[in-house]
Formats: sequence, structure tokens, C-alpha cells
Amino acid sequence: MTLQNSSEAKIKVIRQPQQLPCSYIDAKGREVQITEEMIQQSCRELEQRLVKPAQRG
Repeated sequence: MTLQNSSEAKIKVIRQPQQLPCSYIDAKGREVQITEEMIQQSCRELEQRLVKPAQRG
């Protein structure tokens, strides 16, 4: 698999039960739990920013 076609690849997802909550401390000092939706959104944003290599030819 290459970066050029990684967004089109089909990968079987096996969900594991969450063992420990993950969290971060925000700018106001509050503990915020990291959700799966937060991670999914971050992945979508990163994929949109992916710079595809120039075409050869």
C-alpha cells in the first residue's frame, strides 16, 4: 500500500474494548476524555491535508 491509494484501501476493523480512558488537559486546566469520534475527525483532517505526489510523465 502506498500513500497515493491509502484512502481507498479497505481494511477490516476489529474494535477492542476500551481498557482505560484516555484524556488530555485543555487550556483551561480541565481534563477532557478523548473519544473515538475525536480520533476519527483528526484522521479525516489529516487525510485532507495529505499532499499527493506530482504525476510523472
